Amino acid sequence: MVRPVTVKFGVHAGPQMCTMAELQAVWQAAESLGFDWVSIWDHFYPAPSPLDGDCFEAVACHAALAATTERVRVGSLVYSAGYRHPAVLANAATTIDHLSNGRLELGMGAGWHVWEYEAYGIPCEPAAVRLRRMAEAIEVVRLLWTQETTSYDGEFFTLKEARCNPKPVQRPPRIWVGASGEKLALRLAGRLGDGWNVPFVSPEDFGRKRDIVLANAPSPDRLEVGVNLSYVDAPSGGVLDALKKRFGPAGEYMVDTVLAGDADTIGARVQEYVDAGAGWIILALRAPFELEALARFAAEVMPRFSGPSTGS
Repeated sequence: MVRPVTVKFGVHAGPQMCTMAELQAVWQAAESLGFDWVSIWDHFYPAPSPLDGDCFEAVACHAALAATTERVRVGSLVYSAGYRHPAVLANAATTIDHLSNGRLELGMGAGWHVWEYEAYGIPCEPAAVRLRRMAEAIEVVRLLWTQETTSYDGEFFTLKEARCNPKPVQRPPRIWVGASGEKLALRLAGRLGDGWNVPFVSPEDFGRKRDIVLANAPSPDRLEVGVNLSYVDAPSGGVLDALKKRFGPAGEYMVDTVLAGDADTIGARVQEYVDAGAGWIILALRAPFELEALARFAAEVMPRFSGPSTGS
């Protein structure tokens, strides 16, 4: 299978259980090492489970990321449609696009972290309802970015001659949809997204899900696709412990998809995702961050995917 001329790499650093100085150090290291993307997430509690510890808020982190970098795409994977009115998010995202001089990548999803919803008194609706809410939110954001005024009468949101000024620097920025469910979510991602991202799946699962997304995309050739994969620097016998240290109990379920080992092992694994159609490989990092390991990945793995090549 012929792979894309250039595979792009990014860093998704969870803003939890760390200081702001440590988080900013990861952002700046990723940019200096040649990564193309740095992103934040949208949680109020540490994830993926209700772990004890600190967690910084997403919109503020996204703005800080934009203001403290110069080149990388500044993304979100992903904002929960249930946490903010989409008109509020559209205005915040526009501001971030201006702060970054047109480097915003806006990710949106249906949300899933039930503990946050319940703790903050936010209704955690059934999955199908959350997906409908997400679809409307994406429509509202895109309309506000592109129309002089927006009137909208939906199931969840109502706007009357609403404005979002100034418009983004990009005309318009891309909206990525975070989705995994094969019955409905992936179809919505293809129909509504400019990009699609999924975390912690095998190459086989990624390829199958990607096919569903592209089959539902109006312009599949223009839709970006990416996968988040945990990356740890640990000997083969210590990978599980390293994952649990960063991801809590959920680390046990990431062993089969983690990027770990020497450069040849990691490179071969990345190639499997590229052969399955991934255009973006995003390293999911959690504190304690390992900047030396990140530098080795940039020096030893990324150059293998910098030009035309064919996979097996």
